[in-house]
Amino acid sequence: MNSSHIKVLVVDDQFLIRAGLVGVLRAAPGIEVVGEAGDGTEAVELAAATRPDVILMDIRMPGMNGITATERILADAAEPPPRILVLTTFDLDEYVYGALRAGAAGFLLKDSGPERLLAAVAAVGSGDALFAPSVTRRLVEAFAVRSGAVPAEEPPPDLAALTGRELEVLKLIARGLSNAEIADRLYISEATVKTHLNRTMNKLDLDTRAQAVVIAYETGLVTPGAGL
Repeated sequence: MNSSHIKVLVVDDQFLIRAGLVGVLRAAPGIEVVGEAGDGTEAVELAAATRPDVILMDIRMPGMNGITATERILADAAEPPPRILVLTTFDLDEYVYGALRAGAAGFLLKDSGPERLLAAVAAVGSGDALFAPSVTRRLVEAFAVRSGAVPAEEPPPDLAALTGRELEVLKLIARGLSNAEIADRLYISEATVKTHLNRTMNKLDLDTRAQAVVIAYETGLVTPGAGL
């Protein structure tokens, strides 16, 4: 993605909310709104036609919801796939958890102000950090516990392919640290962090940092409430 020019697709079934988002984005330098969709089916079609960098995806819509639309868009996308930022009215939304598992890069509350909206688009566009890591952690902790994740003394079977250092990096990602913060904590370079992260994502077949957070909790590598 060209960091100086971000193509955005806006998906929301409520016209006024969609129009508000589009207005904020169009007023920002370096952002081009390439389409608007009112439901999940239209979102899938427009994503294929416009090849956006970032998609703002309403999560609860009649017909095809945001989780299904996210899955279909990412399954059909050419490389690099779009980063999907899901929109919700409340932060502990089980639909949002489902979307993060499906490959959404993050989520944003609909009542967020313009500055937060633009910061979220920039953050998921770069991919080097989670947007609002503490809120993402709280959401994942709430639902990973319900799915039966338990603490593990040994690396969980799903993570057996990872090296010790890759497990360390994954744990810190799950705690919401950026690449720069992980590098500082482990006394390695940011480039080395990215190498470990890329290998981890490839081994676990993950597309986003948010998915890595979900996996870390669901496998018990990280437990709710545990410190850094």
